Amino acid sequence: MIDLRRLTVLRAIARYSTVTAAAGSLHLTPSAVSQQMRQLSRDTGTPLLEPHGRRVRLTPAARVLLRHADRMEDYWQQAEAELAATRPAALSGTLRLAGFPTAVSVFLAPAAAQLRHASPTLTIEVREAEPAHCFDLLFCADTDLAVVEATADNPPLSDAAFAQRPLFEDPFELLTCASHPLAGRPSVAFHDLAEEPWVVGFPGDSARQLILAACNSAGFSPAIAHQARDWSAVASLVAHGLGIALIPSTATLPPQPQLVRTPLTGSNRPTRQFVRVVRSGSEQHPAIDAVTPLLDSLAAKHTDRAG
Repeated sequence: MIDLRRLTVLRAIARYSTVTAAAGSLHLTPSAVSQQMRQLSRDTGTPLLEPHGRRVRLTPAARVLLRHADRMEDYWQQAEAELAATRPAALSGTLRLAGFPTAVSVFLAPAAAQLRHASPTLTIEVREAEPAHCFDLLFCADTDLAVVEATADNPPLSDAAFAQRPLFEDPFELLTCASHPLAGRPSVAFHDLAEEPWVVGFPGDSARQLILAACNSAGFSPAIAHQARDWSAVASLVAHGLGIALIPSTATLPPQPQLVRTPLTGSNRPTRQFVRVVRSGSEQHPAIDAVTPLLDSLAAKHTDRAG
């Protein structure tokens, strides 16, 4: 008989590639993880791991077992959702939400407030976390729903562990000082920014990657004058006339009369994608089913404003 908890360990090793990282995600010691895998190998009668440099690699037999483990986890999430639906009508228990700072301020905080008012017997916990950490929290069942920014580093949509749904497209806007020649226009074409000095984030920053890709698509390479990670720092540099910047429509800036935000036009304008993520199989859990319409409604309102 295979212990289902050992399949959870196998799934963690497949995701993180090292025993130490898998142990950390499961709140276990590396020795405990190794012991669980040795026992699972005995239970199945076949080796499941093999060394691969500093990492470990799943054997072909382990990958067969992993496919079934992913399906079993999905079924278990569905079972928990159906069991929760048989309880009294009033929502109870705890719903844990996670997201990066903008997702918290724009979506999760207002949705949590609305849901708390509608379902006072439901405890709601909101946690700030960057997208990569959000997926880790979901995988190890430390959160129930996350709102993340779509990036190339996120797990693919085909990842069996997660159900990912688009939530909101957040277009970037032009940020200039009030005295800039482009500041008085109702909108600005993206290609009109080719000769401007730019304020962008640091290498590896997701907004910087989107902006540089958009510039490349428009046929120019921006002249980067200054680099800053925090939106308020970007705004300060722009307010002093040191360059232009592109910022998402949902980005909150300190009130400064020297700043002007102008919509961009053209197919090249960058847009970041917000994605709603849960564990596969858990979509119909009553608490998740209650919060998703609230998130969708907030997304629709912001879409109308951004449009």
